[in-house]
Amino acid sequence: MLLIFTQKNTPRIAYVFKHICTRILGLEVNFTSVIEEFISYTEPKASYGKQPLGNELFFQSHGLLTQQGFETIDIVVKEWDSTKCFFSVSDKSALPFDIFSASFYLLSRYEEYLPHVKDAMGRFPATESIAFQENFLQDPVIDIWAYKLKDLLISVFPGLYFTNHKMKVHTIVEAKQPFAYKQRGFFRTSIGYVNDLFKFKIGNILDRTRVILGLRSDPLDTFKWMINVAKRSKSRLTVFFLLGEALIFEEGLNTHRQKFNYLVKFVADYKEVGLMISFEALTNSDIQKKEKKQMEEMTNRSLLSSINAQFLVSLPDVYRNLLEMEIENDFTMFYENTNGYRAGTCTPFLFYDLDYEIKTPLIIQPVAISTTAFKKNTPEEINNTINTMFSSVENLNGTFIMLFSNKDFSSSERNKIWRSVFSEKLMKYE
Repeated sequence: MLLIFTQKNTPRIAYVFKHICTRILGLEVNFTSVIEEFISYTEPKASYGKQPLGNELFFQSHGLLTQQGFETIDIVVKEWDSTKCFFSVSDKSALPFDIFSASFYLLSRYEEYLPHVKDAMGRFPATESIAFQENFLQDPVIDIWAYKLKDLLISVFPGLYFTNHKMKVHTIVEAKQPFAYKQRGFFRTSIGYVNDLFKFKIGNILDRTRVILGLRSDPLDTFKWMINVAKRSKSRLTVFFLLGEALIFEEGLNTHRQKFNYLVKFVADYKEVGLMISFEALTNSDIQKKEKKQMEEMTNRSLLSSINAQFLVSLPDVYRNLLEMEIENDFTMFYENTNGYRAGTCTPFLFYDLDYEIKTPLIIQPVAISTTAFKKNTPEEINNTINTMFSSVENLNGTFIMLFSNKDFSSSERNKIWRSVFSEKLMKYE
């Protein structure tokens, strides 16, 4: 255990020290504000504040962790030991920057509380983030900093004990449109025929007819293939189904139909099923609760995981609603069209509510890669990006989370790369 002296142990200090030291490094930490207790302590110890007490291991504070609320902060990003950092401090400190304040800034999504330009869906775009602007979005910098901190601590306290962690792989699939043609209902099927006719999509008309007549399988019904691959793997898989209204008419589906229920139950028999909260429900807690109840009735299990429609994270309200519904895991912390670590970490972390200054039990699962970010990339470029980010997480013993759609596994030439990544890399990782 490492004892930390701070003049005042604020919720921010406890939160970020626990994430870095305990969640990432497996090191237990405790805090004291009593000087006499700290001085008399004979085991590994360090201080965190504006000035050192004596000759102890000292980490200088930038000041963010003793403040409340949020305000605009001037941030200067610097190069440091093959990575980047910010919140520089003086030479008195064991590190040249305040690792704890910098980590809190990223984890709490501090910048998303500040005034910013939203995209058309009301989302915080990657281009507004400091990680994108300073070119470290694809690096889980908090975990990188943490392991450099570990090297420092071991050099000072050789006997310090760290619990060994192992990399985890968690693949997630959004299935807001589980079928292209099946289970559409008479009205939606008719509209589909009319639209295809006006656009001269004769191939779609023929495919739709064959599927409806049972002459071929639905091109988006890739779930049996997915489950056959996944059930032989120890890696985690969560499939998210949309039960509410879709924003796009073509994606809409009557989720009360028996065959849709059978599909959800089939997936739930083998792997975790989560809920994609509809866009309408994100601002209406009653609709959210209705969707949650429907999913739990379909699976006969408590709903533990969710992802937001259109991948919208509007802080802090969206997460407060999840807490009210007792959702344990959220998988929306990523940018739809840009790969990387939105919160700067590849380790699941707890949502910190900056308005209330409290740590909450909601676990934010950091998605690293989404197939939607590769619209113009070649298979070779896709493989290179995935392998690079995968290796980075493996070296840091973090959690590698990648998002697919059930559409990514349909039998087209373009989708060969996704079926390969899913079956040959992610599902074969032990």
